[in-house]
Amino acid sequence: MLSRRRFLQAGAVTVPAITWGATAARSALAATVETSGVAPTALAGFDRVLKTFIVERGISCAQLAISKNGKLVLARGYRYSDDGRAIPAVTPTSLFRIASLSKHITATAIMRLAQDGKLNLSASVATLLGLPTTADARLAKVSVWRLLQHTGGWDRDVSGDYLYMDHAISKALGVPLPITQDHIIKYAGSRPLDFEPGTKYAYSNYGYMLLGRIVGKVSGMSYESYVRQRILAPVGITRLRLGRTLRSQAAPGEVIYESDGTAVTVTDASGAVVPRPYGGFSMTNRGPGGGWLASAVDLVRFAKVLDAPGAVLNATSINRMLAKPNPLLTDGVAWYGAGWWVRQVPGHLNTWHNGSLPGTYTYLARLQNGFTYAALFNRGEESGSPDFDGLSPLINAEIGKVTTWPTTDLSSRYF
Repeated sequence: MLSRRRFLQAGAVTVPAITWGATAARSALAATVETSGVAPTALAGFDRVLKTFIVERGISCAQLAISKNGKLVLARGYRYSDDGRAIPAVTPTSLFRIASLSKHITATAIMRLAQDGKLNLSASVATLLGLPTTADARLAKVSVWRLLQHTGGWDRDVSGDYLYMDHAISKALGVPLPITQDHIIKYAGSRPLDFEPGTKYAYSNYGYMLLGRIVGKVSGMSYESYVRQRILAPVGITRLRLGRTLRSQAAPGEVIYESDGTAVTVTDASGAVVPRPYGGFSMTNRGPGGGWLASAVDLVRFAKVLDAPGAVLNATSINRMLAKPNPLLTDGVAWYGAGWWVRQVPGHLNTWHNGSLPGTYTYLARLQNGFTYAALFNRGEESGSPDFDGLSPLINAEIGKVTTWPTTDLSSRYF
């Protein structure tokens, strides 16, 4: 499977996973991983994959959830420590920062507003949000569709990612830290676009932040309230919430995040050096594009929105969400729809996305044959960190080994 890292972080430093001397050594270490939840015997191979994966990478907290033909068949929490650290228990309903898996939630909200006749996806974002076009008249050409598909005109490899430029924006605008989304929009609006809208694909966290603002403006509700009430509640999901920046602000049941990196805090002007997951960036500003908290079981349940038209999106909206852009601006094998990577396989559209923040890596995939899974970790894809791209081939290999799929639906335990 193609990952966002492979598409969008070409040239980034990757570090191979630790290679152990023998399978027996790996198995012995994996046996020290504490688990919670349910992994039926028929699906034990997936459980072993996650245990080995986190041991080899020194990951202390993880989750895995799998659904088959709409039924939740595996729900696991994992906890591992090789140095005596006190790691809080991880259950199948513990909350993780899900990073860019937030994007398909925001995209679904946008599609629902369009479905309800409240939003035209071809509408100018500048008009909707009252953004000035004096710095670049091309901003008027940025439509809602172009934000959804990352073709709006912002390229973080050229101008940087505005959601990670707190200190620069604070200085440029002469405002104190912490900056807000309003400050980010004002700063971005004073700079030209990096390319003609609609002519290039370039992943944009800023674009999805703007989509969240559109949800709030058009719905007349706060972004979070609209998503929780109109998008999540109809499918029985109540745990999701927007995350906060500091560890002291963690939600009940939220895991701890680990990183070897540090950064100057973005929460105030003290200049304090902090662990990157806790003050090195703003969770509040990331919101619609990377700020949600969820569990793996929540994510596989929400993915059913694409499989069962009706509760949230109808078939027309789902088809529009996954449609191939014209022109196709990726590599011709896969494309970015609305909040999902998409690839055609015989008889099915596979969809997937990953997310990465300091202290977070997440992956969600809907595959052919009714198989959906989500895997969440409390370490991220940072420079010098282990590579996570190996996860999906390991999971894919186990699918073909299952001879009999469980028929019991575990959903009633967690929803």
